[in-house]
Amino acid sequence: MFQKLKKNGFSILVFLMIITPIQKASAQRLSPAQIKEFEQREDSIKPVSHKIIFAEEAFDRFRADSLFTRMLVRALVLKNSFYYPFDSLRSISRLYAPDSSFRIFTWQLKKDGLTYFQHGAIQMRSNDGSLKLFPLMDVSDFTSDPLDSVRTPKNWIGAIYYRILLNKFNGKKYYTLLGFDDYGISSSKKWMEVLTFNDAGQPRFGGPYFSFGEDSVKRPSQYRYNIEFKKEAGTTFNYDPDKNMIVFDELISETDQPKYKDTYVPDGDFQGFKWVNGQWVHVPKVFDSKLKDGEYPKDNFIRDENGNINENKLHEQSQLNRSKEDSTKKKKSGNL
Repeated sequence: MFQKLKKNGFSILVFLMIITPIQKASAQRLSPAQIKEFEQREDSIKPVSHKIIFAEEAFDRFRADSLFTRMLVRALVLKNSFYYPFDSLRSISRLYAPDSSFRIFTWQLKKDGLTYFQHGAIQMRSNDGSLKLFPLMDVSDFTSDPLDSVRTPKNWIGAIYYRILLNKFNGKKYYTLLGFDDYGISSSKKWMEVLTFNDAGQPRFGGPYFSFGEDSVKRPSQYRYNIEFKKEAGTTFNYDPDKNMIVFDELISETDQPKYKDTYVPDGDFQGFKWVNGQWVHVPKVFDSKLKDGEYPKDNFIRDENGNINENKLHEQSQLNRSKEDSTKKKKSGNL
């Protein structure tokens, strides 16, 4: 999970670590001396990680990012570092896989006033406590179609991950990653990515895992999936345990300009993906007209029962988003 804040005009992601069984057992893996060593290193790393987000000048953010990476790797080289959570590094996402076979660090760096890119690394659990690390190199800015290929850590489509799910099919494990990308000055993205490991233990991102075979309009399978939306529009994109599927907002252009993703806001309806035989199958409409009372308020929908846009509801949603923007601007000017 993460909380999204604002500071000096750009986003800050504060990550809340989800405790896993392997973390609870870390005291059994690490001696008091080891824990003290990690705590000292973490205390040194923390202010540097803070500067990656909060430094006013781009040069200082880049320098902090470089120093943070070196300091983190030096800490991870220590034996059994996998079992130390580094949970005070709140601006860095640190997620363990559900089976504790690896953990993944991700964070973002504001390049300039327009763009962001992500950094990260996958740390594998090792039997002898030694370090096995795969650095992640974000190539999003140099990719014309990020949805069309299997990728390695060297040509990763960057995101800050906030959830990992584990599914199995025919004896193979599939790890689904949900992530956030601040992306640009006026729009953000949320990503859904499937991570697997080949026979050599090398990570692979993507594959034909996203099927649209149940849609009325058929389209080819995709290798990953994302939504792009207006910067201030609050969107849902997460796993729903009650429905056992990924649920996310259906989006619509609030200005009737579908070419411009920075005008997209939730219309009150939801789509989803369900895991079926090794694929995430698209569910065009998660909720239908037979909803039970309390599941979702019908009057919040921007589309009517015939699928037509309710202009009044769309206007209300636009006004709500503008209010959020005004509130953010006031808070920002109060910080200056």
